[in-house]
Amino acid sequence: MKVIIPSQLLSYTRRVELQVEGGTLAEVLSALDRQFPGLRFRIIDEQDEIRPHIRIFVNQEVARGLDFELKPADEIRIIGAISGG
Repeated sequence: MKVIIPSQLLSYTRRVELQVEGGTLAEVLSALDRQFPGLRFRIIDEQDEIRPHIRIFVNQEVARGLDFELKPADEIRIIGAISGG
């Protein structure tokens, strides 16, 4: 499935669009972390929760947890909050 990476994490992947396999969001993030060590920690905290400043969309739906089930044709879009002053 296609995974879209936000600009804040491009230093890990060097690509905006990636192809990864997995049956759940947790499996996809683990697969990404195997390819790009440290990436998962920027998305998921120590309690295995999606970090507050990150939103993950599967197609047009917000994924609320790592157990979100996926289909091969799904598109995952990781969005990082932008802040400033």
